[in-house]
Amino acid sequence: MSVTRRTLLGASLALPALPAFAQGAEIGTAARPLKIGATAGPHSQVLEHVEKIAAREGLILKIVPFTDYITPNAALAAKDLDANCYQHQPFLDQAVKDRGLPLVAVGKTMIFPMGLYSRRVKAIAELANGARVAVPNDPTNGGRALALLAANGAFKLTPGADFRATVADIVENPKRLRIIELEAAQIPRTLDEVDAAAINTNFAIPAGLNPVRDAIAIESADSPYANLIAVHRDNRDAPWVKRLLAAYQNDDVKKFVADTFQGSVIPAF
Repeated sequence: MSVTRRTLLGASLALPALPAFAQGAEIGTAARPLKIGATAGPHSQVLEHVEKIAAREGLILKIVPFTDYITPNAALAAKDLDANCYQHQPFLDQAVKDRGLPLVAVGKTMIFPMGLYSRRVKAIAELANGARVAVPNDPTNGGRALALLAANGAFKLTPGADFRATVADIVENPKRLRIIELEAAQIPRTLDEVDAAAINTNFAIPAGLNPVRDAIAIESADSPYANLIAVHRDNRDAPWVKRLLAAYQNDDVKKFVADTFQGSVIPAF
């Protein structure tokens, strides 16, 4: 059960090439679109709909896709982005704590319930002794996965353990399940190689997995992990922030999410 956690929040990663826009132009105009980063998949899909709503109100967005959880915050801290939309509050708090990033949350977006998936069993109780279970290796989603497993009887955690739990907090593991920590974005590709895997919904859906239909265990709808829009703290009171939230947090977006994701993504506003 001993696994080395790769602490990605301290990693130094090259940022993707971001588009250059006219210097000095007002943010949210055609000359200087509001650059908002998001992970590919559901986050970007919802933002594409928000982009249309915002445009009707004269706010022009430029969606910048990412494939990992680390670079969107690094880009936002460097002001290569104006906002990002992909993480929950515990993850943002950990990033700010670990790296001193000058980022703040300005509004909630969606809840993407984490699910446990398997090609080999239909229930957690069917996992064999010594089964290998993949979980995200970032500090908050890793603990979130362990909490999901514990809540469904896979093992017991130290009393009071929450999303900050690590494998060291597993105090009773009768089946000697082996926890394999991997980068969250990579886990769907390992599903055939492990006995089960905890996968964030924004990575599950692009992999063809429907959390409502395919997960053998899933977080409840009252999950505390509501995703959010984050900005650089210098911009928390910028006029475009309220306009962006108005384009996102409305009934039109709720309907789009309900029609598109059929319950696997839940509005948090």
